[in-house]
Amino acid sequence: MLKLRAIFFTLMGLFFFAVPSWSQTKNFRFEETINIDGLSRSYLVNLPPNYYDSTNFALVIALHGGGGNGQNFERSTGLTEEANSQHFIVVYPDGYLGPGKQRTWNAGTCCGAAMRKKINDVKFIRNLIEKLLSEYQINPRKIYVVGHSNGGMMAYRLANELSDEIAAIAVSSCSSMITDEIHPKKIVPILHFHSIRDQHVPFSGGVGIIGYDFPSVDSVLTDWAKADSCELQPKVSTYPNYTVKKWVNKNQKVMICLYLTKDGGHSWPGGNHVNPRSDEPSKAINANELLWNFFRQFQLPE
Repeated sequence: MLKLRAIFFTLMGLFFFAVPSWSQTKNFRFEETINIDGLSRSYLVNLPPNYYDSTNFALVIALHGGGGNGQNFERSTGLTEEANSQHFIVVYPDGYLGPGKQRTWNAGTCCGAAMRKKINDVKFIRNLIEKLLSEYQINPRKIYVVGHSNGGMMAYRLANELSDEIAAIAVSSCSSMITDEIHPKKIVPILHFHSIRDQHVPFSGGVGIIGYDFPSVDSVLTDWAKADSCELQPKVSTYPNYTVKKWVNKNQKVMICLYLTKDGGHSWPGGNHVNPRSDEPSKAINANELLWNFFRQFQLPE
């Protein structure tokens, strides 16, 4: 009996010591925090399936809308599925949590407690990028920002103030709310999605149902066309359910692109309708596919 038990434990020991490396647990999801001006700011990191087999991944920073959070934005956009399929890292930061338990971004003249308390969200994202570069295998020339609603407004502010760290942005259902003149250190390509039916941030500008006064999207993109050294007259293509406007540079490369849909509303195009109180997403276009095809054309200069 003792001999049999000895043989059994010997075999078990061989089994445990012979576990192949592919069966070892590897983490692909991390919920982390960073301290900014005495505030603990949270964010979610998602690594693609091939992360531990390669290097130099592109990074997409995804900014949720006002009142949401990073995990909710992940569910409503489905962006993680695109990141896993196309092999880039996606990070979902959380906006400032105000007294009413609503998370917002200080995008300039919008929105909520983050704006009123003058929260330094530019510093948050700058320090977050620095931290992510030190901890993950990220190509510093391929850092992009996406944002919806208040998060899109924040992306416009980052494009203006962190242009030397961001290769391009893609935004949805928003306008630019910065008060200073646009003065990026480098050209920032922009992809903008909007629905003509959006009542929260009207495409033509004016006061939306959330009470803020927005500049028209066309005026914002015209200003950015000047900053990005583009022709001021866009090339327009019309389709049954949407219109595309493209602003090109002197080499006829598209630097700014607008998709204006007839369906949807204040929602992420092609996303998931996870909140029954929110607008239905547009079915005319898929923002995730379009933004990645746009981003992959651009990277920061060496």
